[in-house]
Amino acid sequence: MAGQDEVVKIRVGDFTVGIVGLTTALEEAIQKNFASDPAVVEYLLKHLKSRNYIPPSAEHDYGLALLREYKRYKGETVEIEQSHELEVKVLGPGCPNCEKLEQMVYKVMAADNIVGSVEHVRDLNEIAAYGMVATPALVINGEVKCVGRLPRESQLRAWLEEAAEKNQ
Repeated sequence: MAGQDEVVKIRVGDFTVGIVGLTTALEEAIQKNFASDPAVVEYLLKHLKSRNYIPPSAEHDYGLALLREYKRYKGETVEIEQSHELEVKVLGPGCPNCEKLEQMVYKVMAADNIVGSVEHVRDLNEIAAYGMVATPALVINGEVKCVGRLPRESQLRAWLEEAAEKNQ
């Protein structure tokens, strides 16, 4: 069963986490037609804990995130929550410059103590969805910063610091 082992990324509080088997759990929860939101949350947490580590101290945040995903999956309108985490995406199939840009991002974030998630998007369809024709490309908090070139480290640092400040 494909949905059983599929990892779906969701926002839990300020973090993006991967949940194994979320699609299957959501489908099963919808079939059970729960009468209340707490019942949905209880079912999803119990079902997903067997395959995912959910820290006891974060159960409340996971519950809110799972309920949001459940409602979204049912097609209900869900309020978009603002993330306070910096989100950086390097777009590129894995060429040397793409790899170098990813390493530059890690280096600057580590040196400046900038907290956030970094994702290297290698899937050509996902890259195309950004309208990119040249790589590497850098996207910070949804905003394309550069395309087809490596930025200077000082420019990269300025972009990351500015974005981190806006997220606070």
